[in-house]
Amino acid sequence: MTVDDRSTLGTAPGSDALKTGDHVPDVKFRLRQASGWVETSTAEIFNGRSVVVFSLPGAFTPTCSSMHLPRYEELAPVFSRLGIDEIVCVSVNDPFVMEEWGRNESVDKVRLLPDGNAAFTRGMGMLVDKSDLNFGARSWRYSMLVRDGVIEKLYVEPDKPGDPFEVSDADTMLRYLDPSARHPDAVAMFSREGCEFCARTKAALDEAGIAYTDISLPPLQRARALRAITGAQTVPQVFVNGRLVGDSGATLAWLASR
Repeated sequence: MTVDDRSTLGTAPGSDALKTGDHVPDVKFRLRQASGWVETSTAEIFNGRSVVVFSLPGAFTPTCSSMHLPRYEELAPVFSRLGIDEIVCVSVNDPFVMEEWGRNESVDKVRLLPDGNAAFTRGMGMLVDKSDLNFGARSWRYSMLVRDGVIEKLYVEPDKPGDPFEVSDADTMLRYLDPSARHPDAVAMFSREGCEFCARTKAALDEAGIAYTDISLPPLQRARALRAITGAQTVPQVFVNGRLVGDSGATLAWLASR
């Protein structure tokens, strides 16, 4: 059966889907690397290793690009500290699409595996008919923890219309690995080039090992955004987990209190 032969596919995983305790399918992947072709296998990826896998319907699609992939990329250092050797994203897309998607999303921690022939996805029992979304044969959305090639934990999205995204997310997998694991703070700051206080704040965040997003805007846009969002007119202005911390002094005090 080819990927496009959907006559025997359901719209959700069936009774043949793999379960906890099963071995992952034994297949090979052909992918792009440094403008050339390389081949890898499930044995190379999983044997003797602890790997988190998440699979999704398609590269560049809204939920996959805005939530599923970015959160795994963001939490990759936390997974690593918990003993996970690699995070792998599988999708029924060709290698060129997956390579471009990785560049578009600035992915450098999650490994993107193109399952263009759907060999892995079919072996998992997760190949489904997504004709309702004009996708054809694609993967159902799921995530799993694989240790030495054996599925230890499997989260499969419920059979609902559309594209459910409830249990295969990075935070759910992280809670399974360690319910008490501390999530990294989400930090963003308004700054401007040449600002001494901005440089001091960035250096302090870097020293603390805290990743942050620097929002650097043209002067007029920055002034308008600062007044609208913070009520202030000076930079830096730092936000943590959706809360305004404030200027450089306030940020340094927040760092000291952690």
